[in-house]
Amino acid sequence: MAGTPIEAARESIARAVATLDAAGVPDEALADYVTPKRVLFVNRAPVMVPRGRVWPLGVLLLDRGGGLHATGTITRAVPAGYPGYQSPGVEVRRGYRAAAFKADFAEGDTVNFDTVVIDLERLDAASAPLLFDGERVLVRWNATFPAQTRALDVYLADRVSLLVDPPGA
Repeated sequence: MAGTPIEAARESIARAVATLDAAGVPDEALADYVTPKRVLFVNRAPVMVPRGRVWPLGVLLLDRGGGLHATGTITRAVPAGYPGYQSPGVEVRRGYRAAAFKADFAEGDTVNFDTVVIDLERLDAASAPLLFDGERVLVRWNATFPAQTRALDVYLADRVSLLVDPPGA
């Protein structure tokens, strides 16, 4: 049994990693989206730099080493297709797909980027979606309703069970 809330959180995270790994649950890519600087007045295309693999757990991403990240932006490593000039948002997403496809990811792989690493030792407003209420580590799973929280261990157990044994499978 853990002594402090942070130790209890680490044990819950370790259990989640062990369960996901043992069940062979597929993971997803984690990357940095890098916009290169101009070189000789020429804009270079943005690139995705692989950073590892993570399991998606709703508002959290969990890596095999027990690290947590706040979910950021998600794309797929697929051919971007031709510009459609439909809307700026569509073109931005096309650019993300192009950067992921050109990177060292398998075609069709889901790529998570613009994530924030969460440090359990320093839970504060910047560590959203995790917070510490003085007694336990909580997950704020809905940004629209910030008062809605769940204990980290309960949240992880619920999300892991959905990945290990999906409904309707």
